[in-house]
Amino acid sequence: MEARVRIQNASKYFGKRGEITALRDVSLQVMPGQVFLIIGPSGSGKSTLLRSINRLETLSAGSIWIDQDEVTNPHGDIRQIREEVGMVFQSFNLFPHLTAVENILLAPTTVKREPRDQALPRARRLLARVGLSEKENSYPSQLSGGQQQRVAIARALAMNPKVMLFDEPTSALDPEMIKEVLDVMLDLARDGMTMLVVSHEMGFARAAADSVVFMDEGQIVEIGPPERIFDAATEARTQKFLKHIL
Repeated sequence: MEARVRIQNASKYFGKRGEITALRDVSLQVMPGQVFLIIGPSGSGKSTLLRSINRLETLSAGSIWIDQDEVTNPHGDIRQIREEVGMVFQSFNLFPHLTAVENILLAPTTVKREPRDQALPRARRLLARVGLSEKENSYPSQLSGGQQQRVAIARALAMNPKVMLFDEPTSALDPEMIKEVLDVMLDLARDGMTMLVVSHEMGFARAAADSVVFMDEGQIVEIGPPERIFDAATEARTQKFLKHIL
């Protein structure tokens, strides 16, 4: 079986002379159906790595592949890449003038040009999947933060992606709303969705993650199963970080 996501020697530099290193020679393989949780201090390169998989950032060096498609090919079809990779951000980024179901319908009907009458049943099924059937005609301002994030997940799923990326999806939520979003993510993991998740939700990691990746200063410092990383990390930098969050 080939990797669903293959990252090879990825580096990313910012600044006029490339003096700021966001990623340094990062390599990673995620097999179909695997869930990888990425942890690390602020500025360690976690979000830059996710954004590079969706080509929201362009690597300075290295390559990223989704199955047989090279994401980092400058001549590649960026629209196709973004159809295959769904992304959920910390901020919900819903269109405030559209209802929940209209937010979900937007990409399939505009990007894929699906007829609305074909896309609508799927949008409703996705709303049901995230537990929001009754909010179909609600606007974002009428939804709680957790509900908005669940609509954002449904919107990403509407393109039928091969991979889902989550960039700190619960960090902007009140504590009582976090569980409802994590429950949706757990359901996706159980259904075999390939996922890369930047988060410090350790309960989710133990329940759903195949591997935990600890990053610092743009590099992967340590990677392994959740129980080994959390209970018996071998790198001093990993141990020091975990003391602050466990």
